[in-house]
Amino acid sequence: MSAVAFRGVAKRFGEIEALAPLDLDIASGEFVSLLGPSGSGKTTLLNICAGYVEPTAGSLIVAGRDITALPARRRNIGMVFQNYALFPHLDVFENVAYGLRVRKVTDVELRRRVAEALRTVQLDGFGKRAVRSLSGGQQQRVALARAMVIEPDILLMDEPLGALDKQLRKEVQIEIRRMHVARPRTTLYVTHDQEEALVMSDRIAVMRAGRVVQLGTAQQLYSRPADSFVARFLGESNLVGGRVAGLRERCATLAVEGFAAPIEGEAAQGLRMADRACALIRPENIRPLAGGYQARIVERIFLGEIVALRLALPSGIELWSRLFSSDAPAGDQVEIGWDRERVSILPEAS
Repeated sequence: MSAVAFRGVAKRFGEIEALAPLDLDIASGEFVSLLGPSGSGKTTLLNICAGYVEPTAGSLIVAGRDITALPARRRNIGMVFQNYALFPHLDVFENVAYGLRVRKVTDVELRRRVAEALRTVQLDGFGKRAVRSLSGGQQQRVALARAMVIEPDILLMDEPLGALDKQLRKEVQIEIRRMHVARPRTTLYVTHDQEEALVMSDRIAVMRAGRVVQLGTAQQLYSRPADSFVARFLGESNLVGGRVAGLRERCATLAVEGFAAPIEGEAAQGLRMADRACALIRPENIRPLAGGYQARIVERIFLGEIVALRLALPSGIELWSRLFSSDAPAGDQVEIGWDRERVSILPEAS
């Protein structure tokens, strides 16, 4: 049985369809990220789970119980917001203890659980500190401790790292993942940042226009995206457009204008002959190959151990390559190729 199950959940705001009817199951202790651009419906889905928004249709099942009509205050849910939502007049201890006091937990139990929560987020000894004296990363940890201390059925996080700088975001990502591995909690995490989703999630639901386009592990989504939208949104992509010229079992060939031969690759589900489609060739799959495609180096970017090359083919198509070493300067002519076993032929996102 799923810890959390959305069944036909939909939401309209007047004439606007924020969520099309969708089903989504989250296992006990699983960390699932809702990943998508602004307006994709991810925060609406999170707010339905929290009880802040009532669905237009469908039901929400938590631990086998239908809580669709249950008020937010009666749901045992921990929430972490982007702006932390800490009480500035309370110290760290009282901020973390707030939910326990509302639930009338005994003083002995309250102190034990707050101390444990602060240890978990590595803020042991910070209880008497004023929250305004803390760094952004420390304040986010206080917010996380406050959400976890009530031992929620579900932990919800809405863009919680959005206010942090890039380096601090990376550090807190790793910290959240460490805490989840040490003590798994059923978690639903909203982000538009692909790196956050890749680093922290057990599974990722990629959303677009109120729909879950694809659900899977980071490896599944990166290796076998459902369509061009998922490919673009999850990792660096070279997408070459054309038409499906051949289908055989799990293989497809794509006819591309300006290419002498069609591009071959693994066929995504739902492809049909003559469909508009695209070949996904990851930058790390493009390499020097004698007798391969002629290309000119338009741009060379040094990235430490990696060199990124922007390559222009005679047809005008441009591709990015990421190599561990290359001394070739911009303007040089090179011959390139790729492993067709690592190429995917995908439907164009509608």
